[in-house]
Amino acid sequence: MYLCARMLKGLLRYTFFATMMVATLFARAHESKDAIQRVMLLDSDTLTTIDPVAITAVKHDQKLSQSAITSTVINREDIEERGINGIKDIVTYAPNFFMPDYGSRMTSSIYVRGLGTRIEQPVVGMTVDNVPVSDKNLYDTTLPDIERIEVLRGAQSTLYGRNTMLGVVNIYTLSPLRYQGVRVRADYSSKNSFNIGASAYNKFSNNIGVSIAAAASHSDGFFRNSYDNSLIDKENNFNFRTKFQYRKDFLSIDNTLALTILKQGGYPYAYNGAVNPQTESNESLKGTICYNDPSSYNRIGVTEGLTARHDWEKITLTSITAYQYLDDKMVMDQDFLPQSYFTLTQAKQQHDISEDIVIRSRSTSKYQWLAGAFAFYKHQTMQAPVEFLKDGIENLILKNINQYSGYPGEYRWGKADGSLAENLLLSSDFTTATAGWALYHESSFKSGRWSVTAGLRLDAEYISMRYHNYTASYYTAFPNNTNKAPEEVELYINDKNRLKKSLIELLPKLSVTYSINSNNNLYLSIAKGYKSGGFNTQMFSEVLQRRIKDYMGMYQDLDVDDIISYDPEKSWNFEIGGHFSTSNRRFTADAALFWIECFDQQLTVFPKGQTTGRMMTNAGRSRSFGAEVSFNAFLTKNLLLSGAYGYTNARFREFIDGENNYAGNAVPYSPENTLSARLSYTFDINSSWLSHITLCADTTAAGRIFWNESNSVSQPFYQIVNGSIRFEGEVFSVDFWAKNITNTKYDVFYFESMGNRFLQPGRGATAGVRLNLNF
Repeated sequence: MYLCARMLKGLLRYTFFATMMVATLFARAHESKDAIQRVMLLDSDTLTTIDPVAITAVKHDQKLSQSAITSTVINREDIEERGINGIKDIVTYAPNFFMPDYGSRMTSSIYVRGLGTRIEQPVVGMTVDNVPVSDKNLYDTTLPDIERIEVLRGAQSTLYGRNTMLGVVNIYTLSPLRYQGVRVRADYSSKNSFNIGASAYNKFSNNIGVSIAAAASHSDGFFRNSYDNSLIDKENNFNFRTKFQYRKDFLSIDNTLALTILKQGGYPYAYNGAVNPQTESNESLKGTICYNDPSSYNRIGVTEGLTARHDWEKITLTSITAYQYLDDKMVMDQDFLPQSYFTLTQAKQQHDISEDIVIRSRSTSKYQWLAGAFAFYKHQTMQAPVEFLKDGIENLILKNINQYSGYPGEYRWGKADGSLAENLLLSSDFTTATAGWALYHESSFKSGRWSVTAGLRLDAEYISMRYHNYTASYYTAFPNNTNKAPEEVELYINDKNRLKKSLIELLPKLSVTYSINSNNNLYLSIAKGYKSGGFNTQMFSEVLQRRIKDYMGMYQDLDVDDIISYDPEKSWNFEIGGHFSTSNRRFTADAALFWIECFDQQLTVFPKGQTTGRMMTNAGRSRSFGAEVSFNAFLTKNLLLSGAYGYTNARFREFIDGENNYAGNAVPYSPENTLSARLSYTFDINSSWLSHITLCADTTAAGRIFWNESNSVSQPFYQIVNGSIRFEGEVFSVDFWAKNITNTKYDVFYFESMGNRFLQPGRGATAGVRLNLNF
């Protein structure tokens, strides 16, 4: 109730500003159109000069193209033409950056340079208007009016901390102090998918600006469940954001409030046969999505971020204060079959508070420095009941117990009269508190064409999890000796305990840059990356199953901490690269070679045999090396060619899972190659209502992707062809677009569970029309 009241109060407060804005917006239409044109012409790579009224470059004091960082920057014009609404839309545009679209929006798996993970801690951090996104369940969110996206690849842990060992994605939205007007967007496409949004930006004075933006989307879904002929991945999504900006002399304040509400179906996993063909029992289901229990993902997220900066003569002090609330719920038919095995529900409520204070030198001397202190506290409660149904009880529990327990008879579920035999509820509740702090420093010294940067971060974290595992039911022992009566036994398990983990890490970095001239440079960097450890709650159903088997006379070796806990992942990143440009910037390019040594790599695996849950395990060691290149070239004034290619060779050096040695095998789920290319031509019309017509053709590609540690199953290299035509006037643009024009067949996810194989196919051909209005 407190949260709802707080949200309502905030919305009412900003509604007052919105009403005042609308009254003055149309009078500023001509001024707004000029502002749009000025924004489009700005250099999208510029951090310190792109926006004199916005707080950017909090942790970087120069252009990315002059730093020892491999980056991809997508500007506002490209964002609008490509219809980018969030992080998933930039896949493969940045080389060696891959985020497959599978499962639900909760599944925000990101793979960079051959490494990543599907659950728990991410390898890439994310910020929106400098405010960190604390949980990867919120990564895949629609963001209205994105102005610029920066994809920084390579270890960023020294400045950004935990879970940024392979990069950071910084997203910036439009500033009301630089743009004033009303924006309306409508998009309609295949499968009755639509996205509508509106936003208003107003500057009340030279010092104060306020904006309000809202967007709603719907899709009927792209995949059909053959069990009941329903579309399985339908979605309804709503997003709201307000921004307040204040500038006065040397003081700058940004305040952002964002709300996201999502209701989504899922998960379109198609049956692909038994792992062991001799045990095949669902031959007719191959290649189809067919399961009988409902699956869904619902989410509410709230973010409040306050960024304040004060400039003195020699230093700049910036404070970033953030609060995030996440309430999400996943319901899943976890066997993904028409039989009734078991279902999973995972409901999470999370509060996260963080503070980042950054002090940076403010001078033109050869020596520059930055120092910071960061702290956060996260409180999470979770309820994760697993319900075993008739087929699951028979095949996953009783079958093993009757075969191996040694009991001279047969166990049956429920009471002797057959009641209470249809289901078994395994309940797990968790309360997790995570607190952390960090101190960091970076110094840069420039002498002639050379510059050297060194940094160090001390990162500490404490995790405490209280769990409650409980179940209550009945089973009956029917002896072979019919002269003995069946023995009815009440099953009661009520386990409570606390697990805790303390982590501390030093994260150094060193880089050297050589400036060939003002537009071209070479660099070398060495940095340590770090991804936090923790506890995998999805394995608690496995713990309860083992307790039940132990309860029924089948001894189970139980070390809860060993089953649930996983260690931090660490890496050393070595990189050599360069940024290149002609003097007029008609051609720009970035290239890099990298080598990563990864220790205790976190991998998500499904336990072998007839078991449930997903385990997080630490591989002994792995390494990844590769190359990447990206470029933009104006072949003529109106003809633009851009492209990006990444190659990765990621292999296990040491990894034994208890049965198999995977040393030398490719690390799964990350593509060996990523490719994108885009060619666009703009016709200058310059009529009274139409200014430009732009034709665009582009392609994205990825592969090979190995789906398991044994490398026995993989997705070959595949390519998707897209196209669009854009009509643009002074206050409008209309885009007709098509994706996967050739209807290429490919898979985006594979896993094995309970001895079965499952695949999720990628989306087929889609097309749509998008309208943008700027008043």
